[in-house]
Amino acid sequence: MVHLAHILHADLDAFYASVEQLLDPRLRHLPIAVGGSGTGGVVLAASYEARAFGVRGGMSGRMAKQLCPSLRFVSGQFAEYQRLGDAVVAIMHDFTPLVERISIDEAFLDVSGAIHLFGSPADIARALRDRVFAEIGLPLSIGVATTKHLAKVASQVAKPDGLVVVEPGNERAFLEPLPIGLLWGVGPKTEARLHNRGIRTIGELADTKPEAIRHLLGPSAAGSLVDRANNRDDRRVEVSRRARSVGAQSACGRKEPTDEFVVSTLGYLTERVTRRLRSKGKVGRTITVRVRFADLSAVTRSHTFEQPTAESILIRDMCVELTRNALHDHPDERFVSLLGLSVSGLDDADGDWQLAFQFAPTPHRDQTADPDRGRAIDKAIDQICERFGTQAVSIWSTKSAHTGMDDGFRSLAEK
Repeated sequence: MVHLAHILHADLDAFYASVEQLLDPRLRHLPIAVGGSGTGGVVLAASYEARAFGVRGGMSGRMAKQLCPSLRFVSGQFAEYQRLGDAVVAIMHDFTPLVERISIDEAFLDVSGAIHLFGSPADIARALRDRVFAEIGLPLSIGVATTKHLAKVASQVAKPDGLVVVEPGNERAFLEPLPIGLLWGVGPKTEARLHNRGIRTIGELADTKPEAIRHLLGPSAAGSLVDRANNRDDRRVEVSRRARSVGAQSACGRKEPTDEFVVSTLGYLTERVTRRLRSKGKVGRTITVRVRFADLSAVTRSHTFEQPTAESILIRDMCVELTRNALHDHPDERFVSLLGLSVSGLDDADGDWQLAFQFAPTPHRDQTADPDRGRAIDKAIDQICERFGTQAVSIWSTKSAHTGMDDGFRSLAEK
């Protein structure tokens, strides 16, 4: 049965950099990098003019400057990013109520119910792109397809500032010649493994026996990649998605993971995450840390408490232990490029959430400590930050945590 290509994936091109060029016409058509503090920081976003020189997000400012000597750094206007991103989503809602925003600069749309009003999905995509550029001034790339996965792939092919429609029945022909790096879940390490196996295109991956992919990548990753290569995706556009986790991360370029750096950075990130949990009246059971090394390979470690919590000290201590374990398991990795953490298994908080650490002491916690102390500290700090701003007070020194990503970017990344 042939289905209508009714799903759109809309992605604002080089969003942060494009906003900077929009707000300051002097930056248009110039290679710019957003983030950090010049060569000592981390590139958070790069304009297409900079990307032509090989500049990419997550790269150190020093390396970016070496690749592109004429590169200009801008610090970022974070309130404007949020304002303009929201404005684009508001335009999307003029076409359909079925909008699933998955980040500040991209969203899925289901336009099956809007065809009788605005024309074919391709017509809707063109009208959406025209309105965003005319009313906001930003370029928008859109992919149109029968599935969410394929629409996202099509939007990547459409970049920059383009539109690609994959007609029903042409999915296989469209996917076959594309590089495997366009698939969700294929990072540099997975791509290298597949290349070593002689698999370079999505078509070659689709034709490979699933058993061979499972042996190469493991059963979980193999199953999802084979499904995507064959365009098997029955997910619907979800208008209201209940948050399954709350997380934050810090890009740090190329940093030696000293204990001082790890503790300070994780303390900073923990405060951001736990403050968000408490503001939403949520607690969580599972703590996960992510450590990305200099070669962009990454590992994760998790721990599940018997009782849910939103207590900063407990979560920070557990994150530190998990990160130390991950580093110990990879002794040859001398540098890290990112630390991140998330809290999942979320539930509504009640009056007993603070009891979590009575059941799950960490090596850093005095097991005889007053069980109300951590919650009292969090409550006092939340009240101060609510009145005077999030930078007014912190449990821990965050000097080492400021590794190139401005607070504005952290707050946007955590939405």
